[in-house]
Amino acid sequence: MSSASYSLTETQRRIDEVQRFLSITLSIANAHTVEFYTHDAWNRFMAVPPQEVLSTVASRNDQQREPEHKENESEQTRTTFGFCNDTNRLVDTQELLRAAKAHSLLGLGVCMSRDELLQGLRGDGREPAAPVAATDAELVTDEFMNSKKSHEVKSMSEVVASLARRCGVKQVIDVGSGKGYLSSFLSLQYCLRVYGIDSSSTNTHGAQERNRKLERFSRAYQRCNKAARAQGEAAPSHQNVQVDVKPGRDGDGDVAHGDGEPGNASREEQREAPVVPSNVEPAAGRPPESTAESEELFLGALSADVMRPSPARAPPGRLSDEERQRRKRENLERKAQNRTAGAGVAFSPLTSYVTAETELRELIDELEDAVVVGLHTCGDLAPSTLRMFVAKPELAAVCSVGCCYHLLTEEFDPARQEGASGPCGFPLSRYLRDRSWFCGRNARMSACLALERVSHGQGIQMESLFYRAVLHVILRDRYDCFRSEKRVGNVYSKSKSFVDYVRRALRRLELDESKLSDGDIQDYHDAYRPRMGEMHAFNMLKVTLAPCIEGLILLDRLCYLQEQADLSFTALVQLFDPLLSPRCYAVVGLKTISP
Repeated sequence: MSSASYSLTETQRRIDEVQRFLSITLSIANAHTVEFYTHDAWNRFMAVPPQEVLSTVASRNDQQREPEHKENESEQTRTTFGFCNDTNRLVDTQELLRAAKAHSLLGLGVCMSRDELLQGLRGDGREPAAPVAATDAELVTDEFMNSKKSHEVKSMSEVVASLARRCGVKQVIDVGSGKGYLSSFLSLQYCLRVYGIDSSSTNTHGAQERNRKLERFSRAYQRCNKAARAQGEAAPSHQNVQVDVKPGRDGDGDVAHGDGEPGNASREEQREAPVVPSNVEPAAGRPPESTAESEELFLGALSADVMRPSPARAPPGRLSDEERQRRKRENLERKAQNRTAGAGVAFSPLTSYVTAETELRELIDELEDAVVVGLHTCGDLAPSTLRMFVAKPELAAVCSVGCCYHLLTEEFDPARQEGASGPCGFPLSRYLRDRSWFCGRNARMSACLALERVSHGQGIQMESLFYRAVLHVILRDRYDCFRSEKRVGNVYSKSKSFVDYVRRALRRLELDESKLSDGDIQDYHDAYRPRMGEMHAFNMLKVTLAPCIEGLILLDRLCYLQEQADLSFTALVQLFDPLLSPRCYAVVGLKTISP
């Protein structure tokens, strides 16, 4: 297996290319949509009509040709990447779109495919990492996850299992494990010992409760199997389990994460994850009835010795002596079952906020050499995972897929408070840190946009953005108010009209709504409605720039790994289909294996 998909020098050269492109175009990505009309963003940055931008973007997907690698600067038109050198306004939309495509990760040609990575990991003739299911039948993830999560978990699990096999390790540390989809699948399907670490006690407590209920559920399911075998019938499939699912709530009935601070869990998991309610006990002695719900079907197939709950479901001081002795016996029995089934085959959810300085052996008593992974780890957690991999000799390989770039902290953010402690999430590499590179929060927010999803009718809600921008004009004109410590929040979804939206927003901001009649509010809407196309076109350009901003963030992470002396392999890998999972790139690294 080659030492890297690209050398450090080649990665730095591509960083230079993307930096130069963004130095011209980043002002568009950093323009705040709320201030679109108050700052007259269209006329500041554009010298073309919005209809031209929209038609050019729409027709781009019909052009099945590679990016044209022509000179970035034209002496005849005096433009760079489509922007006039004198006015810094966009004059050539086609040239901007070509340049954006050329400066994306795919256009730069810096990514390996998942198949190429797997082939490289098996380069010595080894067989693929074969599933070793703990149940009688191989898991079908579509039965317990939506199509997006199923695709992600299956694709990443095979890579992680191959990395573990390549490194000769049996343990995996899943950072930001959230609801435990990836951890559970790795444990069950590949017989790896997985420690899922999440900073949110809501997630890990929910996992404890689900695991506890799972044991009852699994025992009942196994009784059904035994009864069916005793009667000479086929054992009931784990697809036939009656459960009552209430998506979006954790096992203890609390909304996971709510409006609080994010934990280590992926934001995407927080939005999607259904959880197990309390009433999952099937009727004993008869096969359960079928259901369309899915996560519980997977959990129902797990045996009690595969999913292992974390310690103490209640504070020890509240337990009676009898209960304490009973739990002690249960723990001893469970450890014996694990040894019988195969030592280390389990998933343990742990609650902890982790950084590169975290002592893993203080969290995990039985820690051995391991692979550290993260599936859609939020904000700074992805770079922290890479720092942890570099700092901990017991971590042999890393596979990290980040998300939520807008939550990254930036070392060279002018708004960052002086004396702020702790490492920042961007930039990570010495190469970009030496250049004091700064993206900006709005640009990082733009990096979270995905052209594929917008093209398929998902993503940007243009009317809600339009309402908010016009509200900002009203605040400027009528309330002499540009900023407020209070946030408008999700008023749009509750509003019946623009007038209703503005009145709800003014009440949220605790402003005097009697200053405006309904007619006054509607006049603002009617005055700016013809300019809504400008906002639509501007946001489509932001979407077009998103892969380039994301690319710089990921190239920075790859460069950081390549700057380390003890790594034998580093790569950016496209793990997922971007139509199913827009945050589809993984940073992969392996340390040199000592002889």
